[in-house]
Amino acid sequence: MARKFNEENERIKRRYLQFLREAKRQDMATVDKAMEAILRFERSTSFKPFKRFHIEQAITFKNRLAQQKNARTGAPLSRATVDSTLRCVKAFVLWLAGQPGYKSRIAYADAEYFNLNAKDARIAHTAREAKYPTPEQCRHAFDQMPSATVLQRRDKALFAFFLLTGARDGAVASMKLKHIDLVESCVYQDAKDVKTKFAKSFTTWFFPVGEIYLQTFSDWVTYLREEALLGPSNALFPKPEMGLKDGSFAALGLSRENYRNAGKLRAVIKDAFTSAGLPAFAPHSFRKTLGLLANEHCTTPEQFKAWSMNLGHEDIATTWNAYLPISQARQGELIRGMA
Repeated sequence: MARKFNEENERIKRRYLQFLREAKRQDMATVDKAMEAILRFERSTSFKPFKRFHIEQAITFKNRLAQQKNARTGAPLSRATVDSTLRCVKAFVLWLAGQPGYKSRIAYADAEYFNLNAKDARIAHTAREAKYPTPEQCRHAFDQMPSATVLQRRDKALFAFFLLTGARDGAVASMKLKHIDLVESCVYQDAKDVKTKFAKSFTTWFFPVGEIYLQTFSDWVTYLREEALLGPSNALFPKPEMGLKDGSFAALGLSRENYRNAGKLRAVIKDAFTSAGLPAFAPHSFRKTLGLLANEHCTTPEQFKAWSMNLGHEDIATTWNAYLPISQARQGELIRGMA
């Protein structure tokens, strides 16, 4: 029977996990990614002790990664995935090289053998043109969404909220009614309760994307407060209350609790687009849509800065580089237009 773990390795991995969490202050998603990469490396060595590390193990591991296939699609692993995995293991080996009991066996230079070759590294780090919905596509998908039941109304309000705020799906999944101010038309993304990126608190005022979105979302919040009688600490987009109905398990209405993660919220948005005959855009792509709209709405540097702050960016260059996409075709139009 093939060996599944090494006790000595597990002990040092626990210390490394603590180092990532407490010293490097990384979140659990990042730590889990590192642990999975290290486990992949262990499997390639048949779980040999890390103290018996040698550079041939790194070279073999790289070759095996290049031959592995994605378990879901069956396609070879992308160079970005291979590069990310190798970098996680490289960081671990660098850390090991400074630990008692390992520093005499592993040199810092040994970690360099986990680098991709220069050509593959360039491919892995090349920015690809991301797909995002146009404002017209958003409106088409939104108009096609049904609103007969309370859960359908919730989903339609969710679509509107993503477009009004550009909020990240993890943050939206954890939001509560107390974070919404309809009078000021804003949402306070309080990191004490909301899972914001880098645990940063900031206020987002609703973007000027259309009265229909604002009205749909406002009606939803009013319904939760005045008809469903949910309180400030209840979920903004609650999960359904499940129970028996006509002898089968079904949604009976709304609970008061948040979803544990953003998986369901992403599915709602993707389904809205695919049901309208469009690509399955994810909620995060709305941030690029809003970047496109910034170019239409903002006419002064001050307005661009405010738009950027609304997305949670401290540096306006982040908004320009990440969320103001320019396709190659548009690049050509702009350059020809300057002639």
